[in-house]
Formats: sequence, structure tokens, C-alpha cells
Amino acid sequence: MEIERKFLVKNLPDLKGVKYSEIKQGYFSITPEKRVRQIDNRYYITEKGEGDMVREEKEWEIDKKEAETLFAMSKTYIIEKRRYYIEYGEYTIELDIYGGKHKGLIVAEVEFESEKNALDFIPPSWFSEDITKDKSYKNMVLALNKG
Repeated sequence: MEIERKFLVKNLPDLKGVKYSEIKQGYFSITPEKRVRQIDNRYYITEKGEGDMVREEKEWEIDKKEAETLFAMSKTYIIEKRRYYIEYGEYTIELDIYGGKHKGLIVAEVEFESEKNALDFIPPSWFSEDITKDKSYKNMVLALNKG
């Protein structure tokens, strides 16, 4: 189960020295939602259920060869982003700065252990609009969009 809120960002915090990963992900199934993801030099398949703030998620690691086959199946339905991991109290903000066809888009995501924690979360001042329920910002929708 994934419990997550997603926000636009009005201005970037200082990212000097902040750990980050390069991420590439491709969608090879829409219903159900299935993606292949490369995070630095590791590869995963993820299946996601319906929903916005709360939804089922299953993820497992795969080898590079299988990932390359799935990326080929994903064709143009690819997302590229740099993800920064920013500590914020008891949470980690995952700040995604998109490249490729979505260059300029910046989104912050925060995962929670409970719905109550998610609803009680007070975002930092550099966050903007809460887009958790806005389907146009789901990565699968972005991947299907030509940019």
C-alpha cells in the first residue's frame, strides 16, 4: 500500500550536497498500470492500483536485460527525472525535476505510514499547489502525453 501526497514547487530549496538519483521509467501496460524503472544502476517493475492518495503498489527488482526489453516495449512512453531526497522532520521529500519532454516540471512527493499522517502533514513554504488528486500529474499520464 502506498500513501502519498504530491505538490507542485514554487521555488527550489538549496540542493547543494543533497543526495539524488537519475530515474528513467517507461509504461508498458496501462490497465493495469505497470512500469519499468531504472534508478541509477538498478531496475524494477512496479504495478500500481487505482486511486490518488492511497493505492496498492507492488514492486520487485529485475535484471538489466529484462529492463531493456520492457523499455523497448514502452517505446515513447518514457519519463526522465532527477530525484532529490530531502529530509524534512520525520519525512523524506522526493523532489523530482523532470527532463526530456517534461523539462521544467518540478514535483515534490511525500510518502506516509497512515492516511492520518498524510492529512495532518504541513508542507514546507517552498511547496505550492497540492496536486495529489489531479490525475494530469500522474507519471503514467505524463508518459502518455507528448509533452
